[in-house]
Amino acid sequence: MNRPAPRLVPSVRARGLRFAAGAAAAALVIAGGVGQGAESVVADAPSFRRDVMPVFFRAGCNAGTCHGSARGKDGFMLSLFGYDPKGDYARIVEQLPGRRVNTAVPERSLLLLKATAAVPHTGGKLFDVESDFYRTLRDWVAAGAPDDDGAVPEMVDVVLSRTSFVFETAGPSEPLRVTAVYTDGSSRDVTRLARYFSNNASVAEIDADGRVTSKGPGDTNVFARFGRFTVGAEVIVLPPAEGFAWPNPPADTFIDRLVFDRLEKLRIIPSGLCDDETFLRRVTLDLAARPPTVDEYRAFMADASADKRTRTIDKLLAGDEFIDLWTMIWSEQMRIIGGSYAPQGTLVKSADAFQEWVHAQFAAGRPLNEFVAEMVAASGSNIAAGPPNFYTMMVHKPALEPKQLAADFSQLLLGVQIQCAECHNHPFDRWTMDDYYSFVSFFSGIRRINGVEPREKRIFFDTTSEPARHLVDGRPMPARVLGGVQPEPGGVDPRKALAAWLTAPDNRLFRENLANRIWAQLMGRGVVDPVDDVRVSNPPSNPALFEALGARLAELKFDLRGLVRDICSSRVYQLSTQPTASNALDTRQFSHAHLRRLRADVLMDSIVAITGVPGRFPNFPVGARAIETHPRQQGDTGNGANLEPFFHTFGQATRKTVAAAETKREPTLAQALHLIVGDTVRDRLAAGGVVRQLVETKSTPEDVVEELFIRVLARKPDGEEMAAMIALVGDSPKDPAVYEDIFWSLLNSTEFLFNH
Repeated sequence: MNRPAPRLVPSVRARGLRFAAGAAAAALVIAGGVGQGAESVVADAPSFRRDVMPVFFRAGCNAGTCHGSARGKDGFMLSLFGYDPKGDYARIVEQLPGRRVNTAVPERSLLLLKATAAVPHTGGKLFDVESDFYRTLRDWVAAGAPDDDGAVPEMVDVVLSRTSFVFETAGPSEPLRVTAVYTDGSSRDVTRLARYFSNNASVAEIDADGRVTSKGPGDTNVFARFGRFTVGAEVIVLPPAEGFAWPNPPADTFIDRLVFDRLEKLRIIPSGLCDDETFLRRVTLDLAARPPTVDEYRAFMADASADKRTRTIDKLLAGDEFIDLWTMIWSEQMRIIGGSYAPQGTLVKSADAFQEWVHAQFAAGRPLNEFVAEMVAASGSNIAAGPPNFYTMMVHKPALEPKQLAADFSQLLLGVQIQCAECHNHPFDRWTMDDYYSFVSFFSGIRRINGVEPREKRIFFDTTSEPARHLVDGRPMPARVLGGVQPEPGGVDPRKALAAWLTAPDNRLFRENLANRIWAQLMGRGVVDPVDDVRVSNPPSNPALFEALGARLAELKFDLRGLVRDICSSRVYQLSTQPTASNALDTRQFSHAHLRRLRADVLMDSIVAITGVPGRFPNFPVGARAIETHPRQQGDTGNGANLEPFFHTFGQATRKTVAAAETKREPTLAQALHLIVGDTVRDRLAAGGVVRQLVETKSTPEDVVEELFIRVLARKPDGEEMAAMIALVGDSPKDPAVYEDIFWSLLNSTEFLFNH
């Protein structure tokens, strides 16, 4: 039985949880409302899409843990969060006729019996027979369980009654109302139908009715989801005001102003400025991937000028090591691996060509948007040119897989994990299956064919290829950028349009993703963290800073060095790791510097620089730095790189995926054992002449100890440390062995392993 869909009237509610059929409905009676306000009793049946499916959503029936899972549950499957209403209707009404839906005796429908626990139900009791949810389903079944005929207005937005809450103390609560907006201009209060969650329940909770309750000091976000939309509101719970006095630290840069404004609002006092020794080591590790030399240390510490930190930043930015470092960062993100028996497109020669090209771009100071745009639109030989290898190294397989390429492309260059919308609308973001398959079509025509020589592959876009097809109904999905409306025309290479949209200065997704990744490289975590999981339900810890960093990168015409200079010159970057009483627990607001374990390659280069014994990396010349290399290996590269033991132990990315989490920074017992008894430190101490040279050239044990401290830790020992070291030297001031023990202990110290 099908009936025409009723005409929807804004702001007027039907019996239970549905709309009125129209202002002229004879049976319209204004009565007590759902949640709050008025409800309308009408004779028309509830709409399946507008009224019935929201009940399934609110009750959790189509959630991933229930019937919305990929395999359904207990023999019954629904589309996750209702992305496929047509299929859901068929499964509910037509799959088991007369059982799930009994139009003759509506109350005997399994749909109602299970939801009210009148018969056994794995999901338990979902609502009572007196509830509005029950009445909506019962009325729909009683009307013949009709599907919606004709066009049904679609939801285009969900709006919250407020976007921020500020609580002075823990305990109070305030309501949050949710409104859905539709294509016909109507709107609807869906507070009782939405689902809610909090990112940090220790700061704020939100109950099933949308009421926000403060729990403890801090900041977080609460979210409402209805249909395919997830929207959030910030919640701040302030610590006690007693004893808080803002110190008004200098804020000379836009970064300082935005961070300190946020900290003042949260009543968090930032740490003081780090000392010169700490700054020099921190910035040298961050910009040159090595500790400062003894000469650099002594020159910097002897410089009494007020701008010496700024001049040091500029000097490091102009050095070759900065180029090598950022070449490595991008090479790792783009999965550059060379293999001897790999798919032909990813052989050693193509990997070398790509990395050399990347290095040349950073050496020339090329704007990041131009650098990316050339790769995205590239065609040609993987050996004769670097940019086409973007389409070999991102996919280490004999044939390109458009879905995987689209997912990696989006995650790397936009920070968006669009792959979550492959089988259903994104559960925690705004992206739909339509968005996903339209984006995949940018890559469905990319081909790799044999070139002139056996190792060569030529990359191009086949303009006669068909676009990707939608998983649900199989319709072709022409290429369309994320968030766009009009698809790209067929018969041409759509990657040119993709590159232009992607790298345009006004593309916030792109510019904020790049700026956030640069920030995270220097600060230890992103404003959005993880950096490659930008979504509505993972908002920035400081939204104004996140937006400003992206805008600044565009203002600088995507100059990498310009944004790095801004960040390193800020007081925020130069704060001490020593916490204050109010910021000791802060991990999100950059109120103090955080200890950062050195990356595996930076750690290796630091050990090499300090001991003076060059590194040896397979298939690279002796003396090559770790950050100058990329994995070269015998065999296939499809499963990532086979790392050397040191790099594996210290968490170097295998380049198996583009995920930022591939690089591990967590300290482990294996790392400690490797440094204590492994050959990395032991053999270098035995082979190097650093200690013997110091013993021969320095006049006193104190001079030798001081030089070792500066060399390893970029600081002089304090009085207590010096006394302890001299006691170890004892009566053997010219014995290299005792100084080697001191050298070894410094290289194994936590202070050396971390950037602080």
